[in-house]
Amino acid sequence: MRAAPGGRRTGAPWAGVSLRLRITALATAVTLVCLLGLALVASRGLGPLLTGAVDDELLTALSGAAQDVVAGTEPAPADGLEVRVLDTAGGAVDDAPPPALTRDQVRALKAGTPVTAGDRRQVRWQGSVVTAPDGSQRLVVVGTGLVGQRAAEASGSRWLLVTALVGTVVAGVAIWFAVGSALVPVARMRQSVRRLAPGARVEVPEGTAGELRALADDFNVLLDRQEATTERLRRFTGDAAHELRSPVASIRLQSEVAVAAPDPALSQEVHADVLADAERLSALLDGLLALARSDAGELPPSDDVDLVGEVHAAVAHAGDQPVPIVVNAAADQVWAAATRTETGLVLDNLLRNACRYAATRVVVSVLAGRSTVRVLVDDDGPGVRPEHRAKIFDRFYRVSDDRARTSGGAGLGLALVAELVRRRGGRAVVGESPDGGARFTVVWPRAR
Repeated sequence: MRAAPGGRRTGAPWAGVSLRLRITALATAVTLVCLLGLALVASRGLGPLLTGAVDDELLTALSGAAQDVVAGTEPAPADGLEVRVLDTAGGAVDDAPPPALTRDQVRALKAGTPVTAGDRRQVRWQGSVVTAPDGSQRLVVVGTGLVGQRAAEASGSRWLLVTALVGTVVAGVAIWFAVGSALVPVARMRQSVRRLAPGARVEVPEGTAGELRALADDFNVLLDRQEATTERLRRFTGDAAHELRSPVASIRLQSEVAVAAPDPALSQEVHADVLADAERLSALLDGLLALARSDAGELPPSDDVDLVGEVHAAVAHAGDQPVPIVVNAAADQVWAAATRTETGLVLDNLLRNACRYAATRVVVSVLAGRSTVRVLVDDDGPGVRPEHRAKIFDRFYRVSDDRARTSGGAGLGLALVAELVRRRGGRAVVGESPDGGARFTVVWPRAR
């Protein structure tokens, strides 16, 4: 990254370049390289191609001349070709002077291999050994001058280069319009996204490519997720404001009473009520802060936590409760992948909830599996009816039945339990306890 004037940083060379121009430039460059490569290969093969055509014509004339020599007649002349009859040493048998052929070239012609002789004026020769009627061996050769072949090769190479350049330009223009046509549905989709009303979704016209349809579907999924998040945040904010209003209003009202009636006995009673409301408000704010951090994705690294020790610590922290708390553990130590803060919050909320509804006792069990560890909290209270079990871990959800008649909570404790366990890869469920009340089960991954 380098700094631009005014402090603005510029990115890659393609930054700010449209997708249409990128595709066109890249495809045009690839086309140019391919066409230039083909032109190079074709120009190198142009000379052998012309020589091959000459060889074909010479072979045709040689076949007729050889038949004439075998028949004992003089070979007929051919237009533009030189037909000669030689002995096997390369000497002239006919009346013309011998051709300018070296011994190696004569040897190659006798073997049926074409040769090119001469320096300034190049002549292409084809030869064949035949037997004359008198039994003598004759070398019949047919040749023609290669006049203009080098100029033809150079001219052909230039035309191939020009053709490659013109083809690249034509291909670039075609690609530009083709990409523009392909991106028309994308532009329409962008316009429809800009005009989307709240709650509306992107519509894809029929006949649109599968990639654009998949993009529209993914965008609609994103809109659904965003709308759900916004709605959850709106509901969370409203519920939080409603829950905060009650203790704040209570503290204000009691403070006004204490100020209006400065009675020491009444003031002491008001201070106790204010302290209880302040503690309720503090617990509510702690729960909201923990849930907000979880929603923000804050996840500290997990440690190896001994759940048996954490359960005993949570029981000791609970202090005096209206019912006793019994701890059952399958082992002296059971290790979970979590943090002490998280397990403390989870166990405190579960114990507080169970003690609030238990009739005679609360039983906490710690079980270890092969890959998970479980904590079971059983009470013998009224339990949780099946229709409430799916929602009891929702935020601000409070059961409107016998179990909630003594509840003074805000409906955040169990939501916090479920969220803290879920983000560690575990789960929290509620069911029926063997003691007749509710059984809350939390599952953590086992520490390695």
